[in-house]
Amino acid sequence: MSATTIKNYRWIIVSLLFFGTTINYLDRQIIGLLKPILETEFEWTETDFAHIVMAFSAAYAIGLLVTGWFIDKVGTKIGYSISVVVWSVAGMLHAVAKSVTGFSIARLGLGIGEAGNYPAAMKAVAEWFPKKERGLATGIFNAGTSVGVVVALLIAPWILVNYGWQSVFWITGAVGFVWLIFWWWLYEIPSKQKYLTHNERDYIAQGQDTHSHVLSGTTSVKWYKLFSLPQTWAYITGKFFIDPIFWFFLFWLPSYFSSIFSLDLRKPSLPLMIIYASTTLGSIAGGHISSWFIKRGMPTLKARKMAMLIFAVLELSIIAAQFVTDVWVAVALISLAVAVHQAWATNVFTTASDMFPKEAVSSVVGIGGMAGAVGGILFPMLVGYLLDTYKAAGNLVGGYHVIFTLCGSTYLVAWIIIHLLTRKVHQG
Repeated sequence: MSATTIKNYRWIIVSLLFFGTTINYLDRQIIGLLKPILETEFEWTETDFAHIVMAFSAAYAIGLLVTGWFIDKVGTKIGYSISVVVWSVAGMLHAVAKSVTGFSIARLGLGIGEAGNYPAAMKAVAEWFPKKERGLATGIFNAGTSVGVVVALLIAPWILVNYGWQSVFWITGAVGFVWLIFWWWLYEIPSKQKYLTHNERDYIAQGQDTHSHVLSGTTSVKWYKLFSLPQTWAYITGKFFIDPIFWFFLFWLPSYFSSIFSLDLRKPSLPLMIIYASTTLGSIAGGHISSWFIKRGMPTLKARKMAMLIFAVLELSIIAAQFVTDVWVAVALISLAVAVHQAWATNVFTTASDMFPKEAVSSVVGIGGMAGAVGGILFPMLVGYLLDTYKAAGNLVGGYHVIFTLCGSTYLVAWIIIHLLTRKVHQG
């Protein structure tokens, strides 16, 4: 390969981020797919499973806070590499767990390692893309979340039936090491990338940091100073309230369809594949819509918030799930809900690179991600309590109805808070 043969090299970078995110979600989703099998073998209650989910969430929260700062210090290439090694090893160690405690310990390691994915990916986007393309770039790599889940749905049942549940963890955990080879070979920041054309390097540089940041002009950002800024708290709000909802969709939907619609999770599940595949469309569309607003002259942050308001209104549709008795109607409603969530999430992620200089992006993404993980600790406690309570009363479906109502109404609440916190933020 030579610089003259590689055009639009930044999209190769997006491909790396996409596959990295795909593997990230492949590894974290396996526990949800195997839940019915593992809870039978180990006699778990819903609350036991909630504790395992909470272990991941707690480690993810701590990991995000640390890895965001760490990646800003050591750089994207090294920071992402370390994260992948940690989460891949932890993913494989699930295979030797024998109890709730054992699985919780494995989830702790997975959470710490996987925390590096989004801070590193968003920092890479900030390093490689002009502002007008960041929404689409983020949407593309964020689509890896759904592709990872779909891949899990395809391969986990086959491995489970032929080799047992332990092999599911061994095999999927090892995939990260294959990705690492390509990452180490292909990734450098634009100024050091030998495969990048001069024209593309100039194009990237000219489109970055074209408006004033509160912290612009700095080469070293004080981590604690970020907490004094309203835009940091806006990002925290978007993550704290909304991240746990997607984790609910990841970890409990297989069990929901198994319990309510008698779905056999030992076979590839078409309903779940459709649902999770729809998030790919939502992720890319979410980035495209806000980028479209920007290209038509709308200020960057206003464009992101306009897109998020549209998605928040659309998300109200999931409340109607409580009236559904047909599996395919449920699939349609939930597919829309998770697609809209990813559209929202893409724009929240991109606001970090819009409102902060790239020297601080990983730190901000880590702080916000920690807030989302804290929400991910609290929300499973509520989910486990509601489902166990309603199950004891012989009305498990009623528990899911309450949860879907909470999920649908939260986006508008989060949007209002974000809007109020960012009214005075520069709209460049």
